[in-house]
Amino acid sequence: MRTAAAERIDAIWRIESARLIAGLARIVRDVGLAEDLAHDALVTALERWPESGIPDNPGAWLMTTAKRRAIDLLRRNKLRDQKYEEYGRGAELYTVQDVENALDGGIGDDLLRLIFTTCHPSLSQEARVALTLRLLGGLTIEEIAQAYLVAESTIAQRIVRAKRTLSAGKVPFEAPEGVELAERLSSVLEVVYLMFNEGYAASSGSSWIRPLLCQEALRLGRILAEIAPGEPEVHGLVALMEIQSSRFKARVSGSGELILLMDQNRALWDQLLIRRGLTALERARRQGRPLGPYALQAAIAACHAEARTAQETDWARIAALYEALSRVMPSPIVELNRAVAIAMAFGPAFGLQLVDALASESALQDYHLLPSVRGDLLVKLGRMEEARSEFERAASLARNVPERELLLQRAADLGTDGT
Repeated sequence: MRTAAAERIDAIWRIESARLIAGLARIVRDVGLAEDLAHDALVTALERWPESGIPDNPGAWLMTTAKRRAIDLLRRNKLRDQKYEEYGRGAELYTVQDVENALDGGIGDDLLRLIFTTCHPSLSQEARVALTLRLLGGLTIEEIAQAYLVAESTIAQRIVRAKRTLSAGKVPFEAPEGVELAERLSSVLEVVYLMFNEGYAASSGSSWIRPLLCQEALRLGRILAEIAPGEPEVHGLVALMEIQSSRFKARVSGSGELILLMDQNRALWDQLLIRRGLTALERARRQGRPLGPYALQAAIAACHAEARTAQETDWARIAALYEALSRVMPSPIVELNRAVAIAMAFGPAFGLQLVDALASESALQDYHLLPSVRGDLLVKLGRMEEARSEFERAASLARNVPERELLLQRAADLGTDGT
């Protein structure tokens, strides 16, 4: 059983670990080695703090210990000689003073560098997510494995391989600039977006929501917004995640059943998160550039958040926003969502026409929401037997248990005779 001191140390580590690793990685140019050095400081804390007590400023204590580890490394490790050879042709050698200067300030810049490193395009999408959760989120291998419902050994291998790839490729520990910044930023935002989406609507498993993933994605988004304030899509993604997070209490019943958006009790929506999301969306708009895919999705989410009741939702505006989204991010799934908005704004017959036109899209052949949407529209048109068949097909394709159960219930509610 864990002691109270160990739990407090764990909480402190969650807060401080990314800052420590980012500062160290700037010096040693190796995220794996930086993580090792930071963990050395954590081990020292676990050994000393239960007896001496947790210091008034535990973050500063960990940073000081990490500095000493880095200084010791430069003084006695062969890595120093390797760095001399590697950088001697054109870069200044590192000194103890370099360590002191680097770790005393520039934490925002160092975090930005770390985020761009863990989300480097040389890594697979799965590796980027795992490494980012490990180094920036401070999550354990076990926690990441549980969040994604995969074996701990799989997550551990992904992280080890990611570190090796970065080291072998001599990936620079730096934030890109100019044209490269825009290209690399999209990779970073994609990782955060995928992380949040998997937590918001789990693709498989017995839980509909995985709060840990959403919490970490939102935290990373807020960090990005602080250290890259001039990027509208960063604010757009934060806005989207804030607004979507506001619905958590209303999305699942007390018994664990999924509750659809139009049936949710909006009094349970978190108004603080909604306000934060609307503020972030306004920041994105103030950058003076056309809204990108994340900001447009946030604007759609805002339409729902600002409607006091489901009946007051401005579906015509949502349809227009989906039209704009389809131009900057063409996708059959975007078109499916646009069809839903058009059906809500102008009638189910119009929506069904658009949905049927998407039936031949290869990307949607095994996508459970296509028959689910079609079933919903057929119900509204009074074609109950066809709707029941669509809900059953959707259930057969759904990999998430609560979602599958909801679809089967919708089919059962229509009755075997289509009534």
